[in-house]
Amino acid sequence: MHTSSIPNWNVPEPALRRLPWYLSYIKLLKKKGQTHVSSTQIAKKINVSSTQIAKDLSYVKISGKTRVGYEISLLIDVLETFLGFTSQHKAVILGVGSLGGALLGDSGLEQFGLKIFAGFDVSDGVIGCKINDIPVYHIDDFAKYNNKIDADIAILTVPPDNAQEVADFAIKNGVRAIWNFTPFRIRVPEHIVLQNTSLYAHLAVMFNRLSVNASNSKK
Repeated sequence: MHTSSIPNWNVPEPALRRLPWYLSYIKLLKKKGQTHVSSTQIAKKINVSSTQIAKDLSYVKISGKTRVGYEISLLIDVLETFLGFTSQHKAVILGVGSLGGALLGDSGLEQFGLKIFAGFDVSDGVIGCKINDIPVYHIDDFAKYNNKIDADIAILTVPPDNAQEVADFAIKNGVRAIWNFTPFRIRVPEHIVLQNTSLYAHLAVMFNRLSVNASNSKK
């Protein structure tokens, strides 16, 4: 089995989205005492073809042995390193409403390498408070505090009307990536990483599929 510590940066986004699925499944196998896994076995559970799985894993420079498969412990280590889960990425929350507050309270993000150091808002109801022992400051103080925190990532959970303005403000003050939870499609410079995660868009897809399934069942 061959591995390399040098990641392939030309990984297609669909493959990057699938790799955590594989990681989650093989971690379950490790808990059950299994030491090796084949792409065929993963395929049966993940509903992705074994050929696609082998191709996706080739991006992280790891290959299985014929009739043996991948060594699970090594595969977990390689995937976690490649996906950035073993490094600490500093983040801040911009907009501490219901969603922002929930993310502040989610300690589980740290096991994937994302540590939130502070929240920022304009509401007197949350400024000066701590959520999950994480302080919440006024957004006007972001530049001052981020000079100390040096966060790479801003998690955007502000109202859509303010999304672009707050994103621009965060980038101006040193943020290099935006995780956008608002339904507004913000624009960022080419050197800034932007990840959109719209709960509303996923709801729309789910509702539509529910409606289609209901219609089909009546036929």
